[in-house]
Amino acid sequence: MPAVWCVVLAYNAVDLTLACIESLRRQDYPHLDILVVDNASSDGTAGILAERFPDVGVLALSENLGYAGGNNLGMRHALQQGADLLFLVNNDTRFESNCVSKLVAEMIVAPHCGVVGPMVYTWDGWSTISSAGGEVDWRHADAINVGAGEVDTGQYGARSVDFINGCAIMVSREAVERAGLIDERFFMYWEETDWCRRIAAAGFDVRFQPAARMQHKAPLAWEGQSALALYYTGRNRMLFFARHAKGTGKAVALARAAKGLVSGTIRNRRTGNQAAARAARAALTDALMARWGKQAPTLT
Repeated sequence: MPAVWCVVLAYNAVDLTLACIESLRRQDYPHLDILVVDNASSDGTAGILAERFPDVGVLALSENLGYAGGNNLGMRHALQQGADLLFLVNNDTRFESNCVSKLVAEMIVAPHCGVVGPMVYTWDGWSTISSAGGEVDWRHADAINVGAGEVDTGQYGARSVDFINGCAIMVSREAVERAGLIDERFFMYWEETDWCRRIAAAGFDVRFQPAARMQHKAPLAWEGQSALALYYTGRNRMLFFARHAKGTGKAVALARAAKGLVSGTIRNRRTGNQAAARAARAALTDALMARWGKQAPTLT
């Protein structure tokens, strides 16, 4: 059976991290190791985990490396330890006890599978979908979590998709070796979409398996998101379509993404949300200047 290493990316919210680990420790898959990457939490996460779960590895970072950098560090460690499959999860997640087994089974039976992801539900139950796989909308320069907000009636079966939501994504060693790790220019947001596209381009299938089930404590809509999240989302949208859109579609996608940032700047200024306005303006400026990776835009 393949050796699975679960990399839990944590940033504060130690109670959620503890619950996530408990959920992973209840998995029925026998060859599962858990590694927590603590992205410079300020709530004592690393020490609490070491005391509560002495058998769980913890990489305590002195700097927040974001989704990309933190997961890359964890994956390098897991691969050095002999991992066959990598299961990257956010700390605000919890899983049915057979989730990992179902994902591993899909990896084994689906030809050329390099990535597989579970059915993601909202935190409040097992009926409302948060993500049933992802689709890239090239025409509107967007990435869509399929089924978000819908009640699950079995309408989404196992299938190939454009990307898997980064809150829980299983990747094979072979896919990582051929396509590379996560592009750290993204820091956070859009990075899993880019990664899945690169893995698909390297000849692997990206799969969604609804029999594997989990919950994610995240809002369905972007309303109320922090200015910093809006900045990275807007900037990295430009990076993704600059990299992956083709022909005349690239110009159309970039123009649409840029227009969205200009409109966001104007709209938020009018409504008095100055932080969001600055985020949109900084996102456009940094994208045009190719300033990627971790940035510290002035948003207040």
